Amino acid sequence: AAATALALGGGLLLAAWRWLRGAAQAAGAGASMRGKTVIITGANSGLGRAAAAELLRMRARVIMGCRDRARAERAAREIRAELGEQGEAEGEGGELVVRELDLASLRSVRAFCHRVLQEEPRLDVLINNAGVFQCPYMKTEDGFEMQFGVNHLGHFLLTNLLLGLLKNSAPSRIVVVSSKLYKYGEINFEDLNSEISYNKSFCYSRSKLANILFARELARRLEGTGVTVNSLHPGIVRTNLGRYVNIPLLAKPLFNLVSWAFFKTPLEGAQTSIYLASSPDVEGVSGKYFGDCKEEELLPKAMDDLVARKLWDISEVMVGLLK
Repeated sequence: AAATALALGGGLLLAAWRWLRGAAQAAGAGASMRGKTVIITGANSGLGRAAAAELLRMRARVIMGCRDRARAERAAREIRAELGEQGEAEGEGGELVVRELDLASLRSVRAFCHRVLQEEPRLDVLINNAGVFQCPYMKTEDGFEMQFGVNHLGHFLLTNLLLGLLKNSAPSRIVVVSSKLYKYGEINFEDLNSEISYNKSFCYSRSKLANILFARELARRLEGTGVTVNSLHPGIVRTNLGRYVNIPLLAKPLFNLVSWAFFKTPLEGAQTSIYLASSPDVEGVSGKYFGDCKEEELLPKAMDDLVARKLWDISEVMVGLLK
């Protein structure tokens, strides 16, 4: 009886906690995105899907850049169904478009950007959201370690190829999804491709540190253009990003309970991305790092301009922007 009462009491507390979190989220409604075009990478699930649905609700033209076209088309149908008539009201400004984009292939990134530049007259927001988390050692199509290749290099090339359109559409915004785990990463220029040693946790953290350094250097280069760049951490979110993390079978019920109670939902986790993409509060703000829709301090290693510039120069060579 005592155990049952304890479990019931805990369940009620967890339910109250989730209700309060949901109420806080609902209090922050976004501005209208009517007439604006947004690209979101990895938009068929998790944070990207939640951001796509919310920005569509705000009347944006949302381009879902996804590796698996079938899954992306299915997600797009589900989003339209969830939003009903509002999601399909293309004549009133909201539109959802699926485009194939594999960030583990520089060829795919170039093809995606070529199509965007051919078809889109403007680009108001680019959300670099897609990511790989703590996968076993594997390489991209171009021979890069997968986490560094997808999380940093793929987005580095994507952003650079779309900069002209973003500048022509100014004021425009670039949003870079990083992680608090950047704190455990280091930029080792002697082994960026992890050919000497590989630790999946360290390499993920390094790729997220690279995201922040990239955003910082890009913001410096874009001063005066009307294009802003900010990075963010979404917090701990229940998504399929952790599919490579092994949890013992006996521990799964407890893990599921804890994640339900204390991890953010994808929509809650996407709030900062949506805020940086749409809010007038951050108009003109650039080169900053956000969490829970508020600016946060970075560790010194994430503000090292010399490392950021060296990483930029090496990345340009790695993705073929410079020979």
